[in-house]
Amino acid sequence: MGLIKAAVASVGGVLKDSWLETIEPAPMSDTTVMVSGVKTKGGKTSNKGADNVISNGSVIHVYPNMMMLLVDSGKVVDFCAQEGYYEVNLSSAPSLFNGELSESIKETWERFKHGGTVSGTQHVYYINLQEIKGVKFGTKNPVNYYDTRYDAELFLRAHGSYSIKITDPLKFFNEAIPRSASRVDYTEICGQYADEFMDALQSAINQMSSDGIPISSVTSKSRELSKYMAETLDEEWTKLRGMEVCSVGIASISYDEESKKLINMRNQGAMLRDASIREGYVQGQIAEGLNKAGSNPNGAAAAFMGMGMGMNAAGSFMESASRTNAAQMQQQAEANAAKAASGTWKCSCGAECTGNFCNNCGSPKPAPAGQWRCTCGTMNTGNFCNNCGAKNPNAPWKCSCGAENTGNFCNNCGAKRP
Repeated sequence: MGLIKAAVASVGGVLKDSWLETIEPAPMSDTTVMVSGVKTKGGKTSNKGADNVISNGSVIHVYPNMMMLLVDSGKVVDFCAQEGYYEVNLSSAPSLFNGELSESIKETWERFKHGGTVSGTQHVYYINLQEIKGVKFGTKNPVNYYDTRYDAELFLRAHGSYSIKITDPLKFFNEAIPRSASRVDYTEICGQYADEFMDALQSAINQMSSDGIPISSVTSKSRELSKYMAETLDEEWTKLRGMEVCSVGIASISYDEESKKLINMRNQGAMLRDASIREGYVQGQIAEGLNKAGSNPNGAAAAFMGMGMGMNAAGSFMESASRTNAAQMQQQAEANAAKAASGTWKCSCGAECTGNFCNNCGSPKPAPAGQWRCTCGTMNTGNFCNNCGAKNPNAPWKCSCGAENTGNFCNNCGAKRP
């Protein structure tokens, strides 16, 4: 049993009327992975015989992004993934039009092909090769995530959607499609796959953790997450069932309460490493205490007296903290001044540099305010280079129309800079 491609010109001509019937795919939704073929005659569904049973001379219509499977007694006897009309010839050998699918389809064919039994009833099935999008997922329990930035084991919940694509339709038909089904939606068969997906998601998230990706960046790393998922599910999905994960989109990430507390505590601690912030915190606490004492309903005098006693006890600590903060701020100021004096500057990439170019990314040293660098490399402050005489490209100029400008064209009349 094989397929013979019908001439395209004959589709709307006299030859079309001689066809016994045309097999078309049943209606499909965005999440449909397989439908059976139905007979049509003159554009209308046929009422004769079973809708999806074919005979010699029937014509099968194959649409883009579909793979048609010709099945005899439950076994695939031919397939086609090339758009067009094909006439069934029971006396010919299988044609095996695999379209743009990889040659591995032929290897799968050898595994699942008809075993030479007596021909019985022939049916047509269509496999959807488009990306199946919008499959929802969500973690029931928090997933552990070790974050190197916080040096702690955190726990998160993730919700979003993913998409799959059928890469080996023969394997998918034989391993994932229920027998005798005439229409299958991915949502109907993804129960077990959903559990496997969530296991793979946790493995992928753990891999991202091992690669040092901060927990706050997980939402924006959908491409990396898709790659991790594809690698994790390669054995179970791609090799066994002929489908793969295309993309994973995380819509939201939430942390459990303990993780929230830890993140907030670490963030506050990181801020308080700055001496000026610490000093502001100390002074703020003192001001807040004075404010509360003044509004004490039991009497401001008593409150101030109690506060004075407390401050006497804690005064040495506050004074010591302020002295430490002041000393660190002075040290930082001196360090910054020393860097400025030595010509040290910080590049936009974050590297500390001393020359005219960044030793990390090669970017030129930015010119100080009021200075500009000529193409010859000389630093200047006037409107002309004191080395080669070139004009400052950023110097303001006056157009003949009277407008003051800084760019290469007048912002009033559009005249080019002289």
